[in-house]
Amino acid sequence: MYTFKVQDMTCGGCASSVRKAVSQVSGVSSVTADPQTKDVVVEASPEVTREAVVAAIQDAGYNEITVVETAR
Repeated sequence: MYTFKVQDMTCGGCASSVRKAVSQVSGVSSVTADPQTKDVVVEASPEVTREAVVAAIQDAGYNEITVVETAR
């Protein structure tokens, strides 16, 4: 599981865009995105790297990303 803070995710539409982008990463099983707390929580298989998730978030147009927690 990965937890990220996405500071420039400010609304429900932003959260939806982030969820959609991250869910398209092969191996991701679930994504939650909360624009109020700025948290994005990703459940994924072990081969999914945090770099792949960050790239997906950036491809969706969000760049203020901090890795908060990584747990396997």
